Amino acid sequence: MKTLFITEFIKQRKMVGAIAPSSVFLRKKMLAKIDFSKDINIIELGPGTGVFTKGILKKMSPKSKLLSFELNPTFHLKLANKIKDKRLNFINDSAENIKLHLTKHNIKSADFVISSLPLTVIPDNIKNNIIKASYEVLSKNGMFVQFQYSLNAKKLLSSKFNSVDIVFSSLNIPPAFVYYCNK
Repeated sequence: MKTLFITEFIKQRKMVGAIAPSSVFLRKKMLAKIDFSKDINIIELGPGTGVFTKGILKKMSPKSKLLSFELNPTFHLKLANKIKDKRLNFINDSAENIKLHLTKHNIKSADFVISSLPLTVIPDNIKNNIIKASYEVLSKNGMFVQFQYSLNAKKLLSSKFNSVDIVFSSLNIPPAFVYYCNK
């Protein structure tokens, strides 16, 4: 999968934001605030090679649901063929269309949106649509979790969410910032 990741990074610089998949250390920080003992609905944006997807599925309750949005057709096909779980639906569509897919899967709201999208390289109008759609599908106490390799997303996320907490993950290549955003 690492070779595939590097190949897609070179081919799809606007879709793949890093040269290496996320580390298990970053995954641990991204999922740290999720109570997996409850039945929850999770939206994953940009699963890439499935590092977070696998971690989420290992912890999720049997009645929880995960919708995973991957726009890159190579990653989408690879993941859909590799990871089989009845709680998971892979969607090859833009994260701008979260609401449409929640409706299709009879899900009223998401408890968490976990995003690995490279916000720095996404055009502003699309990025704003994705953040807006994520906010709108979150339940009252829902949380949007995003990682980035800089603090550039702070202003955008702070303008959309009531609170934004940031932690640093040095054990990742490159090191990353994790944003925990509450409604």
